[in-house]
Amino acid sequence: MILKNRLHVNKITIKPINFVNGIVNVPGSKSISNRVLLLSSLSEGKTKIFNLSNCIDTQIMLYALKNLNVKYNFLKDLNTCIITGNGMLFDIKKSIKIFLGNSGITSRLLISILSLCKIDVTLNSSKEMKNRPIKDLVNSIRLSGANIKYIERNYYLPIKIYGGFKGGRIIVNGDVSSQFLSSLIIAAPLANSDTIITVKNNLVSKTYVDMTIKIMEDFGVKIQNENFEIFKISGNQKYISPKTYYVEGDFSSASYFLAASAIKGGKIEISNVKKNSIQGDIKFCSILEKMGSKILWKENSVLCEKKCLRGITVDMTNIPDTAMTLVILALYSEGETIINGISHWRYKESNRILSMGNSLKRIGANFEIGENFIKIYPGCKFKNSVIKTYNDHRIAMCFSLIALSGVQITILNPECVDKTFPNYFCELEKISYR
Repeated sequence: MILKNRLHVNKITIKPINFVNGIVNVPGSKSISNRVLLLSSLSEGKTKIFNLSNCIDTQIMLYALKNLNVKYNFLKDLNTCIITGNGMLFDIKKSIKIFLGNSGITSRLLISILSLCKIDVTLNSSKEMKNRPIKDLVNSIRLSGANIKYIERNYYLPIKIYGGFKGGRIIVNGDVSSQFLSSLIIAAPLANSDTIITVKNNLVSKTYVDMTIKIMEDFGVKIQNENFEIFKISGNQKYISPKTYYVEGDFSSASYFLAASAIKGGKIEISNVKKNSIQGDIKFCSILEKMGSKILWKENSVLCEKKCLRGITVDMTNIPDTAMTLVILALYSEGETIINGISHWRYKESNRILSMGNSLKRIGANFEIGENFIKIYPGCKFKNSVIKTYNDHRIAMCFSLIALSGVQITILNPECVDKTFPNYFCELEKISYR
């Protein structure tokens, strides 16, 4: 795959934006793309995947699958991929090592499924990913008999996986990342025994687990979900290719442009998205309406129109990515906004409780942030700022919207948006008027 319009600069300066208007075609959902790629590789038959994300995280998944002897090819548009599934576990004959960069989703989804293989696999990563936790996932897989060893330091990548996953009774911690649970439920149907997974502590990002289950159903596997507390999965199942799969447009990416329209006016239409999306971030539209914006749905697109924005109190535990967009939106609203359910921000690409707080200070925001909430007060005195992104794509995209306030914003390391939305700054420029 080729990253179109990729930036090759160490900073980008966004001059004040007076007005926004236009159509934005957001890329395919990264979360859906990576799940569909993995399930396609495990399925019987070929799967043609349309509108596949072209982001770095998806390229890392493809790189990993290639190392695992999965065959695939792209059509000329570079967004349509044909995967030839194994109809079983990966066809690997000898020990291998795979580098997974800073892709949390690829790392975590693969750990469980590789624990079913009989050949040992070493997973390594970038220094950023080596600071993101996998302890709870590894502990859960070990309960099923898997043999996993830490190579450099306990609880973090790199690791060596020696197989041994058998199913049975598993307990997983739910309050750090829902990717741990998604990883387990994707692997469990291929185990020799039935699996019962019990979730301890309140599960965060439930909508992503819902997404995983729905995609698994598209590939012929069903599981029993008892109120997101207990999951029962029959063993010895097979994934069956649906033949074709269309990846929805990424709604977390859409949130920045919907927010821009709500803040500055004009009409922004997001194409390639549907009202019946399986992505939890679609709820951002309801939040915009609650704040006073007007949302209009078409068959394959959504529009947002500016109205007077008002502050709200909302729990964003299950949609943490668009919660960050909401922080920026709140700066332009009348009345204070309280966002609860942010404790798991600290386990993301950066510690977002710290990186968000530091960035808000730079622009002159009036706010309060705690272990599990952030409160935004009205009356921000915006000022020209330089934003350190902490190599976090969402910090970069969120704070680009400060240019809508009439000030100039410089974003350091703008290439970090390649993780999910390589063309982001190009799309923002297309709909910006000065």
